[in-house]
Amino acid sequence: MENTQQNNNQALEPGQAAAKAAILTECDRLAAAGVTFVAAHFDGYGDDGTTEEVKCYSSDWYASGEHEPVKYDGSHLQEHFEALVPFGYENDCGGFGDVVLDVAARKLAVERNDRFEDYTTTTYEV
Repeated sequence: MENTQQNNNQALEPGQAAAKAAILTECDRLAAAGVTFVAAHFDGYGDDGTTEEVKCYSSDWYASGEHEPVKYDGSHLQEHFEALVPFGYENDCGGFGDVVLDVAARKLAVERNDRFEDYTTTTYEV
């Protein structure tokens, strides 16, 4: 089941709003360097998680693991991207996803995938 949402109607926390603003101010510099997307992948399970380093891409579209990153040092954006990683993604079965900046559109998107456990029950007489 896929739940897509175009806009998050919840207001950002002050730290998240500041992180978003800091990231968006870098768009001109990134575009001048030929960067089209910037992304940070996160993954967690069992109350533990990690956010990978920020990577920059010069592709027409972004999908995690689909393109090789370009050699552009985006480490100064790491803390800002981490501020936008969704709270609680590492709990229980965990979750994974990406925080992605579309440089040309000047838009940030968070894709979060939650893992869950399921079971089926069969009862029969013998």
